[in-house]
Amino acid sequence: MPLKAGWRVKRLGADKPALSRDSPLPGYTRAMEISLPVALVVLAGALLHAAWNAMLKAADDKHLDTTATNLARGIVAAAVLPFLPAPARESWPWILASAAVHVAYFQLLAEAYRHGDMSFAYPVMRGGGPVVAALASLLLFGERLDAAQAVALVLICAGILGFASAPGRERVALRRPLAFALANAAVIGAYTLIDAQGVRASGAALSYVLWFFVANGFVQGGYGVVKRGRTALAYARAHWMRALAGALCSMGAYGSSLWAMTLAPVALVAGLRETSVVFGALLGAIFLGERFTRRRVLATATVLAGLVVLRL
Repeated sequence: MPLKAGWRVKRLGADKPALSRDSPLPGYTRAMEISLPVALVVLAGALLHAAWNAMLKAADDKHLDTTATNLARGIVAAAVLPFLPAPARESWPWILASAAVHVAYFQLLAEAYRHGDMSFAYPVMRGGGPVVAALASLLLFGERLDAAQAVALVLICAGILGFASAPGRERVALRRPLAFALANAAVIGAYTLIDAQGVRASGAALSYVLWFFVANGFVQGGYGVVKRGRTALAYARAHWMRALAGALCSMGAYGSSLWAMTLAPVALVAGLRETSVVFGALLGAIFLGERFTRRRVLATATVLAGLVVLRL
């Protein structure tokens, strides 16, 4: 059985090559790489994700905006699905689990932006995610990073978290948004691992992604209607162009990362994807009037150093 593109196997003294990523033979460990084309796709997705978050931050009602966006994502995905094969049966529990976990994600996201700036909450949420994903993927998936990859992940995460550092006087005011952001970081780590397993089991990454959007649109849209009633549907109708733009940005961002997880390790894709905070800081400064301070410049440089180590 040939290995998938983007995967390599490190010999540890055995005489035969390992043939299965699902059942590694004794004497071998996984030591995987991320190719330049895959990395560029993930970076493009990071820009789209930051753009969608900037739109959400600028919304008057962030809970209603997430509901409208999820409904739009479900409709767009449903229109494409008839032309694609269904994902493997083994991936359906992962699709449903991810849709359920995303209810918590969107609620925490809206609360974090309601109480804090994007330039604060976004880095904490996105920076904590890959840390959780890296540790859990090591324990659950058996993925091992070599020294350079581990250093790159540490640099990227350190730079991302550096965006959220604040002077002592601001710490009290930031407690509430920090609590929501940290809670969402754990949720991000959880759904990253869920979807990594699901998309690999699906046999069809695009089909998995689109079925997830349909399931998530149904669950999240239903939750929004139950919570806010007809107001949720009225908001979606009145802001359908905004919802569609947000849906396309978030679909491109999430779909690109899930596709990349079929070709590269979860920890590296998750870490590279979180460079969206660099784009987020720039968008916040340009469109939301947030300052791009010296501290944030240093954090950006640290993230870029991690990308260099990652051999981009």
